[in-house]
Amino acid sequence: MYESGENYLEAILILEQENTIVRSIDVAHKLSVSKPSVSRAMGLLRQDGYIEMADNGPIFLTEKGREKAVKIYHRHCILTEFLEKVTRVPHAQAEENACRIEHILDEDVFQGIQRFMKESLS
Repeated sequence: MYESGENYLEAILILEQENTIVRSIDVAHKLSVSKPSVSRAMGLLRQDGYIEMADNGPIFLTEKGREKAVKIYHRHCILTEFLEKVTRVPHAQAEENACRIEHILDEDVFQGIQRFMKESLS
């Protein structure tokens, strides 16, 4: 899955936590993208089995989609916290950078960061 698809899944998950119903327009606002871009992405995510939605209806993560979104969001949270604590940059800056690197970081590097965070917080 490409970074943009991961961003869409993560946005849907976050919006679900904020609202009860997620619509394409909510995703467009969250990601600052056009509604046609969201429509195209939702079509691809639906085709790949990550979401379910009726035409112009609410968007729901499938079990496969929720699993992927939770994993991405977990990486995002850990990396944000890591960047805040290690570099001492403001939260917004740490979050922005975490969003960019969460998709390209090798799993073993992420696991190392996660271990470091557990050990340093203990």
